[in-house]
Amino acid sequence: MSVPSSLLASESITFERAIELTQSLLSEMEADRLSEAEIEQSVASLVKTSNGARGFFVTYLTDDRALADKPSSGVLDALQQAPEIVAELLVKNLAMSAAMVVYHSREQNEEMAASSARVNGRSRLLIQTLQLPACQTLARQMLASVENGDGEYASFLDRWGYDGEQKIAISWAVKEAMGS
Repeated sequence: MSVPSSLLASESITFERAIELTQSLLSEMEADRLSEAEIEQSVASLVKTSNGARGFFVTYLTDDRALADKPSSGVLDALQQAPEIVAELLVKNLAMSAAMVVYHSREQNEEMAASSARVNGRSRLLIQTLQLPACQTLARQMLASVENGDGEYASFLDRWGYDGEQKIAISWAVKEAMGS
């Protein structure tokens, strides 16, 4: 049995199309209409490009269904196939969601804070489950940039304007994901 072509990403997929494709994939997964091999094939087609991976993660990590709380073997096996793209996006999602929990809590928007906390937990779970060497390297670089204000992720942190409290939350989240 092969994956329907509607669930396979092209090399030239746009970010928006990757979101749509991931939403369709999650619906098929929820309905139990795909084998783990088909899930792996679909996710692998998404995460091999930056736009596809970004669209996959923004949808998968924020989805209201519990699918991302217990990633299937097909999802995990697919993510292993693109370690550089996957690692970078997981570390950034971990950092951004930790900072957004702080932001939404300050704004007393508990629903958005809870959503950001869910993304943070799912990102941490994937980092810890996949055990990609690239994740460990990038997590250490993120931590160094948070603590020293320079390095690999300094411009990323500056671009989003994270303050001291948000950087503490990022540091805590990264250390927890790294198991330290």
